[in-house]
Amino acid sequence: MADDIYVGNANVDALAERGWLLGHFMPDGDARHSTDVEIKWGVHPPGDERAEWVRGERRTALLVLISGRFRVEVPGRSVLLEKQGDYVVWGHGVDHSWIAEEESVVLTVRWPSVPGYKVEEPS
Repeated sequence: MADDIYVGNANVDALAERGWLLGHFMPDGDARHSTDVEIKWGVHPPGDERAEWVRGERRTALLVLISGRFRVEVPGRSVLLEKQGDYVVWGHGVDHSWIAEEESVVLTVRWPSVPGYKVEEPS
């Protein structure tokens, strides 16, 4: 039963998987492994931005602003999240990118959790 429970701290645990706390990328048998949903605790310094647009999106996503000022870009629209609790939802087929206009903390939930979207870090 102990393998079905995980207790942690988002600020600490997020460092291991670039912010991701739950999803397909966690080890099998870990309570945080899921192919149904992904959850990210994103802590972003000012000017932090996604290295490239997500194209061919096959997931639905919810991004909630905890603190800061965060912009999500989708084709033909720029969504600014500036008050705690502001959020945006997008679905299948919606390409997107983002930038932290100020130091920001965001909570992202995506479903399902599938591989193929990770941007590799520059060497």
